[in-house]
Amino acid sequence: MWFWYLLRAAQAAVVVQAAIGFVLLAQGLRAGDSLHPAYGIAPLLITLVSEGMRVGVAQRELEDVDVDGLDRAEQVAIARKVALAEMGVMTIGVLMILTLALRAYQTGG
Repeated sequence: MWFWYLLRAAQAAVVVQAAIGFVLLAQGLRAGDSLHPAYGIAPLLITLVSEGMRVGVAQRELEDVDVDGLDRAEQVAIARKVALAEMGVMTIGVLMILTLALRAYQTGG
């Protein structure tokens, strides 16, 4: 369960960082690198795409399953399978964002 709390905190940090970047860009403050705005927007886009993919994974796992017709053990197994699939998608998104953040740090001087 701690995974989801940490993930949501990281997503909030991405949103806050992107908002600050947009404000600074609107004020005319620009970084020396022309790729800097892309490094700021990409994590936000990755977050949104990852959330959409997470929902799609859950729907795909549950599309042919009558959850109400299953016994308790089967429901728990399906829930565990869905949660692991969702965590996998979100972990890939987080790793992509981390890679971009490290790259931005390296090029930012």
